[in-house]
Amino acid sequence: MRHPARPSGRFLYRLRSHLHRGGLIAYPAEGSYGLGCLPDCVPAVRKVIALKKRPQHKGLIVIAADFTQLQPLLAPLSTTDIAAVSRQWPAPRTLLLPVRKQVSPVLRGRGRQTLAVRVPDLATARFLCRAAGTALVSTSCNRAGKKACCTEREVRRQFGKQVMILGGRTGGRKQPSQIIDWASGKRLR
Repeated sequence: MRHPARPSGRFLYRLRSHLHRGGLIAYPAEGSYGLGCLPDCVPAVRKVIALKKRPQHKGLIVIAADFTQLQPLLAPLSTTDIAAVSRQWPAPRTLLLPVRKQVSPVLRGRGRQTLAVRVPDLATARFLCRAAGTALVSTSCNRAGKKACCTEREVRRQFGKQVMILGGRTGGRKQPSQIIDWASGKRLR
């Protein structure tokens, strides 16, 4: 399913319905295809983890069109921090920010008090979040230990009909996004 530059009502309805039913999507991201779902749908987040065969304690990244889409997941930040965080994006830079207590440990990672979040550099990924009307889980589209999918064909080969594939070109980045702990300023990846 190709996502148009000007999405039709039908496209938006199909995308949102699929996500709200707990469906998974594969879509072009900065370096490879991303695998995603709604961050507040714990059964869908569990499906992503199971499909990837990823350890549950790690947590996942959440992307958004802008900082406002991330705020329902994050603990309140000062006005100064909000301004500083907003200046970091869009960019291939993931920040670990304080998370609200009600956010599932399945999403943030067991025992973690932060959530990995990003406003991606790739306009297509931001468009997808706007079209969905929400932030989205974003992890590389691959099984743990395997090469990330970079084309629709590779996604189909690995995951078949288990995900809705939103076609398009990736951003072509060779390295994954940086991960920075906001509190300490330490670069973790």
